[in-house]
Amino acid sequence: MNALPVLQTRISYTFTQPQLLQQALTHRSFSAANNERLEFLGDSVLNFIIAHQLFKRFPDLPEGDLSRLRAKLVKESSLAEIASTLHLGDALKLGEGELKSAGWRRPSILADALEAIVGAVYLDGGFFAAEQVVTLLYAEKLTIIDPKVIDKDAKSQLQEYLQSKKMELPEYEVVSIEGEAHAQSFTVRCTLHKLKMTTTGVGTSRRVAEQQAAKLAMEKIQS
Repeated sequence: MNALPVLQTRISYTFTQPQLLQQALTHRSFSAANNERLEFLGDSVLNFIIAHQLFKRFPDLPEGDLSRLRAKLVKESSLAEIASTLHLGDALKLGEGELKSAGWRRPSILADALEAIVGAVYLDGGFFAAEQVVTLLYAEKLTIIDPKVIDKDAKSQLQEYLQSKKMELPEYEVVSIEGEAHAQSFTVRCTLHKLKMTTTGVGTSRRVAEQQAAKLAMEKIQS
């Protein structure tokens, strides 16, 4: 069965330029004509649409809480969860290495592909079409999200702690990047000069590694 018509049914959008959807589903390990540029575009479109939805739903919520809610909704694990419900992995075009390592199940690959699809819909049908797709995909999450229970990520927690103590903000530095282009591992050092403390985080992206380093710093502070 051709995965593209099924996927278009699931997102309730039919492409006039199906090649855009094909590109959105193509990982860089498969072809030079991959989804990275669409992912870049889709990330911005998705962030704006989710920000707008939250702005409308929670008219009294301050900027900081709105930002945390948006971060929770567009983080990798949330995107990968939505991608899994669409069975996006079945439609991905992956290189041999990613196929052998079950890349169709990797959260980062699924999340990137979903963002690329949002970018592809935006290019194909415009902002209104992208907004319809995103609000459909996020309908349940937007309904159940509770502004009273906002999980602050580790970097936010660390920053707020340091600011409350009138200390300078942490310094994050990429120590190394290892592995093939499609499966990189980032090592990031977090330095708290005032506390004379350093921690090191490792992750599949700089952002993930920074969060890990910040989490370890908070654990040290609280121990």
